[in-house]
Order: sequence, then structure tokens, then C-alpha cells
Amino acid sequence: MDFKKLNKNNFVMYAMKAYTNPQCDNIDEFYEDINRIKYIKRLFGKYEKCGDLKMRLVLNHLIILNNVFGSEPCCRILFYKIENKFHPHLKSFLSYLSYLPLSISDIELSEIPFEHKIKTLLEKLK
Repeated sequence: MDFKKLNKNNFVMYAMKAYTNPQCDNIDEFYEDINRIKYIKRLFGKYEKCGDLKMRLVLNHLIILNNVFGSEPCCRILFYKIENKFHPHLKSFLSYLSYLPLSISDIELSEIPFEHKIKTLLEKLK
């Protein structure tokens, strides 16, 4: 299967190939991990709407996703599944965690700005 560009037809297969969770007992655990992306999107949406950002919760979800998918596949999956309007948020978090690769196929990282407010809040965590 061709994974040069992720789409609805190849996404699940790509994610399954990248998934490495030795404690995974069944397919439900895989989908629980995939659902973390929805939670991240909700957290970003709430931040946009109310200004409330649960940074540590976003960080926890991202760390778990990175652990089970690996850095580059995790980033690729996240940028595919999360709407473009939240890409600056995502880039800021991934950069803070040092998960952001130099390049991701089918994503032009240099064209995505950082979300400066989030970046500043994350720097205060150090």
C-alpha cells in the first residue's frame, strides 16, 4: 500500500503498521490510542473558543501517541487528522517536546507558524 500521502483509504493501515504497543491485547486498545487525537482536537477547540488550555493533558496525550507510534509517524498522523487551523498549536507542542522532525512527507512544516501564546506558556513549564 502506498503511504506517500495519507488519505481516508490508507490512514488506518498506516497507523496500524506504525503502532508498537507491546501491552496491546486487542484492536480496541489501538482505537483508544487513535481516539487521543480527538481529545487533542477538543482541547485545541476549547482553547480557541474559551482561552482555556489544559497544556499538561495535551502533553500527556502527545507523549502517549509518540510512545506507541514513534516520532515521525506520530507527527504525520497528527497533522493529517488535526485540522489546519490547529496546526500552529500542534507544531508548538511537538516542538516543545522535541518530537517535531525536520520534515514530514506531504506536510510543509516551514509554512506552519508557531502559536506564540502556547509557545510562551510551554516555555514557562521548563
